[in-house]
Amino acid sequence: MANIPQDLKYTQEHEWARVSGKNVVVGITEHASTTLGDVVYVELPKLGAQVTAGASFGTVESVKAVSELFAPVSGKVVKVNDSLAEAPETINAEPYGKGWLVEIELSDAEQLGKLLDADAYAKLIKE
Repeated sequence: MANIPQDLKYTQEHEWARVSGKNVVVGITEHASTTLGDVVYVELPKLGAQVTAGASFGTVESVKAVSELFAPVSGKVVKVNDSLAEAPETINAEPYGKGWLVEIELSDAEQLGKLLDADAYAKLIKE
């Protein structure tokens, strides 16, 4: 059973979102990182980039596949986890910790209500 922290929100595409004030920290779930296998490269947006909820904002490449990353919310990228360029495997080792991807300044707080809670995400990955 995958680790699914209760304090996070989730997308159908296996990203997680941690609300931090008016910002949202984004990463991929443990389920996604396990399914992908060993992550070898990640492409993230530049600082200041605008992202749109549901739209691709980068890619994660593993030994098995290249997968798009989808923004859980719309807004401006205010932090990028640059350490992943040198150590992309951090996504596998700590998907909910040091393996975070970007931090987005939320432009519409109502979008958070459209994300899945931990129980709904657990149900999704069981299907």
